[in-house]
Amino acid sequence: MVLSVLEEMRIRSLGVIDDAVVELSPGFTAVTGETGAGKTMVVTSLGLLLGGRADAALVRIGAKSAVVEGRVTVPDGSPAASRAQEAGAELDEGALLISRTVSAEGRSRAHLGGRSVPVGVLAELADDLVAVHGQTDQQGLLKPGRQRQALDRYAGDAVAAPLDKYRAAYRGLRAVATELDELTTRARERAQEADLLRFGLDEIAAVEPRAGEDTELAAEAERLGNAEALASAAALAHAAVAGNPEDPESVDATTLVGGAHRALEAVGSHDQALATLAGRIGEIGILLGDVAGELAGYADDLDADPLRLAAVEERRSALVHLTRKYGEDVSAVLAWAERSAARLTELDSDDDRIGELAAERDVLGAELAVFARELSAARTEAADRFARAVTAELASLAMPHARVTIDVRRTEVAEDVDGIDIDGSRTAYGPHGVDEVELLLAPHPGAPPRPIAKGASGGELSRVMLAVEVVFAGTDPVPTYLFDEVDAGVGGKAAVEIGRRLARLARTAQVVVVTHLPQVAAFADRQLLVEKTNDGSVTRSGVTVLEGEDRVRELSRMLAGQEDSEAARAHAEELLETARGEA
Repeated sequence: MVLSVLEEMRIRSLGVIDDAVVELSPGFTAVTGETGAGKTMVVTSLGLLLGGRADAALVRIGAKSAVVEGRVTVPDGSPAASRAQEAGAELDEGALLISRTVSAEGRSRAHLGGRSVPVGVLAELADDLVAVHGQTDQQGLLKPGRQRQALDRYAGDAVAAPLDKYRAAYRGLRAVATELDELTTRARERAQEADLLRFGLDEIAAVEPRAGEDTELAAEAERLGNAEALASAAALAHAAVAGNPEDPESVDATTLVGGAHRALEAVGSHDQALATLAGRIGEIGILLGDVAGELAGYADDLDADPLRLAAVEERRSALVHLTRKYGEDVSAVLAWAERSAARLTELDSDDDRIGELAAERDVLGAELAVFARELSAARTEAADRFARAVTAELASLAMPHARVTIDVRRTEVAEDVDGIDIDGSRTAYGPHGVDEVELLLAPHPGAPPRPIAKGASGGELSRVMLAVEVVFAGTDPVPTYLFDEVDAGVGGKAAVEIGRRLARLARTAQVVVVTHLPQVAAFADRQLLVEKTNDGSVTRSGVTVLEGEDRVRELSRMLAGQEDSEAARAHAEELLETARGEA
């Protein structure tokens, strides 16, 4: 049962396509046309709808932007519907509208169910909607890392559960190993750092600075350096305020203010204003008396001892030596000392920490080895099932004698190399486990199993890729499969078998195939023809559904390059009859 269906796409100003609508349906749809007619733009358009990378080079020359719009049915409660609704999208009678715009400057915008969304949301929907496969995917399957991912995907929870436990332990082990490596490899640098810290703390301890002491000493040095001038100024001020005992005739402020106060006080009873002024002048007199006392005390307390000045300057020099090295002032020096003492304690405890980390590393390594064995066992069991299933599929794709095996192996390393101990041997490990996974193909009896990158021709690789996807469809179904010339390098009977297998896959999923092979196209439930106009563009009328005589003519062209060849027409009709007979 098809969970969702890609109903149609409208493509505007994308590559050679000016404005075209691609109408799709459940079952098997084949997209055909001359080389360069724009068939691969169907794949490109769907890639954009599913969050693929935007490229300004895709925009048709002369256009401001390229736009791709798609309509996909997504039943309520499906993962795709739930994720879309989380993003604020609205469903239109069970259909989800997706739009992607790419400007000529390379900017990209995405809309989902009438709402603007980040492109990443479209990519999240892709896993639940469509599986796209083309030549680049075949090349990806040649990489051991991708082969391991394919096996894990096939195995499902049987591998996912131990893999999750392994990864959690792996992260813990790597964190401990990184810290331990830093402590041991930087032992010399850390010892040098500790020596420098001890030297600095000893220097500061020898001086014993107090917070704010530098400010206090600066003020004292300034006062002592100008003691004579300060004493003279204080004496003159005192004489002006309180009088000079050596000059009885001198006039001072205290005497004058006192006389003014007495004069006003004598008549103040006759006028309130003068009484008020008399009170204020009396206050001035009191202030003058206080100032006179302080001036006299200042002069008595002023220390002009040159020995004290020398001691202050020597102390200031000691503090300046510290501030040049450890902080802009004494408070900063004391803060540096506090931080450094804490850091020195940390450095001095490194030996103990190294021992603790080494013990923790050994425990985590042993735990990781247990999870690695569980993971390897699960992969090995799944690899056997996966290989048998793919081999069975290849038998139905005109490779009846081919045999696929999956080699799940470990790599041993020397004792002095980072690894974990499994079954008595030092084994390399990584974030995905200790296993190297490689897909091997023996295309015929007697041929040794070889990596598919070396043992498979282009046509064989296409069939292995299709077989793998069909096996996936039975365990991890995706509603829609899009194959872009996955039948490249295949012909004759093998092409017929691929068409037959794609038709069977279309019974449980929507299948869209971009193909040059008439043997494949004949098995399609619907065939779309992509044609250019005279100006080299594809318009609405350039994407048509072929039926009856039109489909026979297109299959004839694909067979012989001539639509009106009687032999080609007879062969095309025979292909269609064969396909219909197996429907």
